[in-house]
Amino acid sequence: MGKNPRFDELMNHFVEKDGFNGVVLAGRNAKIDFLRGYGMANAEAGLPMTITTRFETGSVSKWIAAIVVMKLVEQNLLALDRPIAVYLPQYRKDIGNHVTLRHLMSHSSGIPNDINAARKADPAIKLIELPQMEAVHRYASGDLLFRPGTAWDYSHANWLVAKAVVEVATQKSYSELVRTLLITPLGLNDSGIFTGLSSDVTGMAIGYAKLLPLPERKISGLPDYMAMAGGFYATGADLLKLMDGVLRADGILSTSSRQTLMRVNMPDQHYALGGRTRTEMVAGMARECAWQDGSNGGFRILARRTLQDGHTVVVLTNASFDYQKLGDVGDALLAETYA
Repeated sequence: MGKNPRFDELMNHFVEKDGFNGVVLAGRNAKIDFLRGYGMANAEAGLPMTITTRFETGSVSKWIAAIVVMKLVEQNLLALDRPIAVYLPQYRKDIGNHVTLRHLMSHSSGIPNDINAARKADPAIKLIELPQMEAVHRYASGDLLFRPGTAWDYSHANWLVAKAVVEVATQKSYSELVRTLLITPLGLNDSGIFTGLSSDVTGMAIGYAKLLPLPERKISGLPDYMAMAGGFYATGADLLKLMDGVLRADGILSTSSRQTLMRVNMPDQHYALGGRTRTEMVAGMARECAWQDGSNGGFRILARRTLQDGHTVVVLTNASFDYQKLGDVGDALLAETYA
């Protein structure tokens, strides 16, 4: 699907020069201007990349989680600035009495990233399921690194705690909330939450460390207790629907919720709630953008949307594509939407 030959020319450069393997989308608001797949979704099976290939989104999942939380705030089921001890009385009081959902979702809680350290020390735990609160006690209960709200530290552990809060407050599973609050109302028919190995999901690309000279798989398992941190999967077209449905003025969030979601809490990191809001030079002008990035295993993802006029790019890869080159692809495509 391509209506602008300049997009094809741009991508041919990245495919031929850098070996890009994945799917790219460029559009404005809800309209797709360019959507195309390149290379292989499953090299061993000889399955080519298509515009409906599904991808892990890595830490873009954190933005998904923040959107779900904002919907629950609108329903008065949660409050961003209430101590999490209100929801989790069994959690450490010296942490729970001072940390809020806002702290968790802006990575300013001070809770150390013990889950990341544990996954590196023992990769086998990536496929071991635990009840949510047991995972919180094991991997998200370390002594605070700093007073909540005073510094920034990127910690997956925040999202283990946030998921526990959400599921206790609603008495529903997080995957059910994603389905009812996002997937169904926005028509995200190729998106969802996976657990275990993403390769078990129908239509999913396989993650690779490299494709040449021989394919080498790189798939990192994810238990359900980490679903907020990295469990969302989607297609390029669904990510456009998602960003448009969340960020447009008449979308699924109220004006207040949308502003709260995108308001930067940690200026030195441009970090809002679950993702970034950055002002960047695009096509010769400074433009405020929703700025989402993610990775897991061989997957890399980039999603950008200018907040004023809805110009959007999505870049999805499954073969450990270089991060700098990934950014170059996104920058070039976004600039081209203004040509």
